[in-house]
Amino acid sequence: MRGFNQKIYMLIIFCFCLLLIYPLTAKAGLRTEIQKIVEDIAQKYSLDPTLIHSIIKIESNYDPWAISPKGAMGLMQLMPSTASQYGVRNIFDPRENIEGGVKYLKDLIRLYQGKTDLVLAAYNAGQEAIKKFGGIPPYPETINYIEKVKASYQQPFIKTKTKIYKFIDKRGRVVLTNDRLYYLRHRQDG
Repeated sequence: MRGFNQKIYMLIIFCFCLLLIYPLTAKAGLRTEIQKIVEDIAQKYSLDPTLIHSIIKIESNYDPWAISPKGAMGLMQLMPSTASQYGVRNIFDPRENIEGGVKYLKDLIRLYQGKTDLVLAAYNAGQEAIKKFGGIPPYPETINYIEKVKASYQQPFIKTKTKIYKFIDKRGRVVLTNDRLYYLRHRQDG
């Protein structure tokens, strides 16, 4: 009987240790999954993954279930209207949230010619705040947000790695485009 009790006791200790370790390994697994998603989406949209990671770290600290007091949700803290605009159906799905956030970020990069401070200010405070103040709004939260993101992404301009395709069209003209599908449909050399 004593050997049986000792085995039960050891089994209970083992299970307790597993319960302590599981959250750490589960979190590490999720972090690895998010890392892979960021790499895939960064490559797909020609964006530096460091910028995406910096935003996720500040926005949600890698918590896919994060909800802000203002209603922003998920890893990249998308507002429901922004998520809908960029085709995000499940705002808490890491891949959908990151892809929606990156699509929005790319639009802001185009709108503000890649100026990091303006892009980050618009991501945090909204485009209307940028218009209202003619630049970065004087909100302490926004100024702090820009500083935090730039602590790990220290570029004055956000560079996109957009591939440019060059081809000869039907009329013999040289055409440059960043649209791969347009290139494949219209090139005459292949």
